[in-house]
Amino acid sequence: MKLVQMADAVRYPRMTTAELRETFLLDGLFVPGAITVNYVDLDRAVIGGAVPVGFALTLETYPELRSDYFCERRELGVFNVGGPGCVNVDGKKFELGKLDVLYIGSKLITFESADAEAPAAFYLLSYPAHAEFPTKMVKFADLEAGAVHLGSEETCNKRSIYKAIFLDGIRSCQLVMGFTLLAPGSNWNTMPPHTHMRRSEVYFYFDVDPAHRVVHLMGPAEETRHLMMSDKEVVVSPGWSIHAGVGTKSYGFCWGMGGENQRYDDMDVLTIPGLK
Repeated sequence: MKLVQMADAVRYPRMTTAELRETFLLDGLFVPGAITVNYVDLDRAVIGGAVPVGFALTLETYPELRSDYFCERRELGVFNVGGPGCVNVDGKKFELGKLDVLYIGSKLITFESADAEAPAAFYLLSYPAHAEFPTKMVKFADLEAGAVHLGSEETCNKRSIYKAIFLDGIRSCQLVMGFTLLAPGSNWNTMPPHTHMRRSEVYFYFDVDPAHRVVHLMGPAEETRHLMMSDKEVVVSPGWSIHAGVGTKSYGFCWGMGGENQRYDDMDVLTIPGLK
């Protein structure tokens, strides 16, 4: 488990590109045959990936958590961006295809792939939890009925938002989680941008063509910076930072939040002319 310590808004303006990437960008999460996790001091998030190949992977606890098992005082969101797989939770099997989401707050958790040649790629996002909610899965096919379609071709941001773990969906203690898919020919996400000091937010970019990148914008509106994001990379956004991006080709991203509340619409919207 790698410990990641966030920089504050005072240090941020003086950081080099390398320092920004080392602090806010997480990569190398999807290692075949392994579970890789990072502990981020911001809201005590644990962010990682699991790629089972040929054998099941068990999510153990870590010394940094000081717990008897991983979800003893935590909840976990699982999002599959790879081939078909299953997650066994206390002996019950949940089969996840691509873009299916699972919420877990139980003791024994293992990951498997249906085909080692096309393994599942489970994205993991966890926050502390001090209330218990049942393990529950939602399939992509079921999310499509409630998708929110925003943007237009004119503004290059036509996209569909799929909410999975939220107040009116899978219930949780504090975790809010879903994903956004951009239409072909659209490139912008979360524009106009926003902030929310009451919650941190984590973006996980996926289905990014290896020859392309997403230019992720961050920082206060009056002093923005950018990070060049590749496929299956994560960027952590403190409450004082915007989180928006534009790709050189369409892509998808999973958004997840933890903090004071679970209201998806609790955001402080900024204006495009106000960005610097």
